[in-house]
Amino acid sequence: MSYVAIKGGGQAIKGAADVLEYLRCKGAESEASLKIAQIENQLGGLHSRVLSEGGLYDPELVSLAIKQSRGDSFEAVYYLRAYRSTRPRLGQTPRLKTENMRLIRRISSAFKDIPGGQNLGPTPDYSQRLFRFDLLDESDEAFRQQLKNLMKKACPEAPVPDSFPKVVDFLRTEGLLPPKQVSQMPAFDITREPLIFPVSRGAGLSVMARSETGSILALAYSSMRGYGDVHPTIAELRVGYVPICYQHPSSKKWIEAGEVLITECEVVASHELDPESGQAFFTLGYGVCMGHNEAKAISMAILDRSLQHGQTHGIEHPSEDPEYVLMHIDSIDSMGFAIHYKMPHYVTFESDIDRLNKSQQAIQKEENSK
Repeated sequence: MSYVAIKGGGQAIKGAADVLEYLRCKGAESEASLKIAQIENQLGGLHSRVLSEGGLYDPELVSLAIKQSRGDSFEAVYYLRAYRSTRPRLGQTPRLKTENMRLIRRISSAFKDIPGGQNLGPTPDYSQRLFRFDLLDESDEAFRQQLKNLMKKACPEAPVPDSFPKVVDFLRTEGLLPPKQVSQMPAFDITREPLIFPVSRGAGLSVMARSETGSILALAYSSMRGYGDVHPTIAELRVGYVPICYQHPSSKKWIEAGEVLITECEVVASHELDPESGQAFFTLGYGVCMGHNEAKAISMAILDRSLQHGQTHGIEHPSEDPEYVLMHIDSIDSMGFAIHYKMPHYVTFESDIDRLNKSQQAIQKEENSK
């Protein structure tokens, strides 16, 4: 074996790209290609996942990334991260006030009745996971008729409050949670500053907010199963649109520039003694991510609580170790390191072969000398 240059590499790479493009177009001979709006609405779960992990709130570009990558969430996130790195930084917004969220879903598993009421919203949680075989041959006419029927069932417009009280605020009023503390530390920008451990809670939350959904779910699940000590109750889970404010460059007035869809979760875990007051309170975990991704927000809240527990009581399990958690949940980092093994490794593997051959020869020589 030897390490030599391969001729025709550029042509082969072009051919591989052509085959990939053919597969993207295959099956659409008699139909129009997949539209951007269809991806955002009909593939909402995938869309929200890529939106969250990409760290860039642009629903149209998220749909484009999914279309271009043929539904590969890792590749789609890669497109978004790469594009985001080319955009200029215009400024910084103030802290989001999720109390002002335009809700589409709001539930609590801690209480049957909560201030403002439970709002089930769009969810498959209460339905049976059975196939709807009628969707296999769903015609455009049947699709449009179904939409018309659903619109007829829509509730008439009713006054909606501008804000909904937080369940955790009610728990604080009852003395079950410690007083709210607002951090005065500047926001940690994980895209511009390296993670140097120990990291602040804000930095950890930022990493988890754009982490890979499956990775963060697996680590949270390990804590719930016993490799940790967090068995939470969801105080409140919110899904909705939060207004984004920005200071006008000329008038210096704060204006609402738009809104973003987010999922927010606050979990209550076992009680502990507060070192400052000496009182016993429930502990709290927090999770928030862009898009509608409840499994990720819940997992993030659980891991937030696990990391806090490890900081105050010592690390006993992987889910309580900040370095273990935060360095292994990013989709681009983990996927990139895994797939880089597909690249040529001729030189290093030839070196491995040489060492193995020498070891075998040394062993054989030793056996022959006996």
